[in-house]
Amino acid sequence: MEFLHKHIEALIFCATSPLAIEEIQKCLSEMFESDVPKEHILEAITMLQEKYSSDEFSFALEHLGGGYQFLTKPAYQVSISILLKQQSQKRLSTAQLETLSIIAYKQPVTKTEVEHIRGVSCDYSIQKLLEKELVSIKGKADSVGKPILYGTSEKFMEYFGINKISDLPQPKDFSQEENQIGEEKE
Repeated sequence: MEFLHKHIEALIFCATSPLAIEEIQKCLSEMFESDVPKEHILEAITMLQEKYSSDEFSFALEHLGGGYQFLTKPAYQVSISILLKQQSQKRLSTAQLETLSIIAYKQPVTKTEVEHIRGVSCDYSIQKLLEKELVSIKGKADSVGKPILYGTSEKFMEYFGINKISDLPQPKDFSQEENQIGEEKE
């Protein structure tokens, strides 16, 4: 199936979010009316990744959020940042970022737990994060009143360019070494 990579390329290009191997396989199997082995799909994806790694292209095929997506290369960051600046309605406020980070690290978590950590009401921030689909409702807690539990969504993974929650920086990554004055003596 020499043309398989072209079909995969078209599927990934048209997808609005990272496209998983299983989704690609399902589409191709329906189109060709026979099973398409995952190995063939992975070979075609590898071929596409090599093709788009060339300097000839301003974008590359990347694996993130559990799937594959075309993304602009870092060399074009300035151009993209200008565009993103103009589309600032998609930006997260400091309060939303704080709320989102608490939810990401503590999930599943209730609004009350988030508010306890932040020390302020989080109604607006959680509502905005739900609207932006970065947070989703994961169920209800077994405590009194059955409060809603919040967690991150697949769109969160895509937004931050990670494949799984464990890819988030760990608190030890933020620790700073103590400042020292003078030279150390042996």
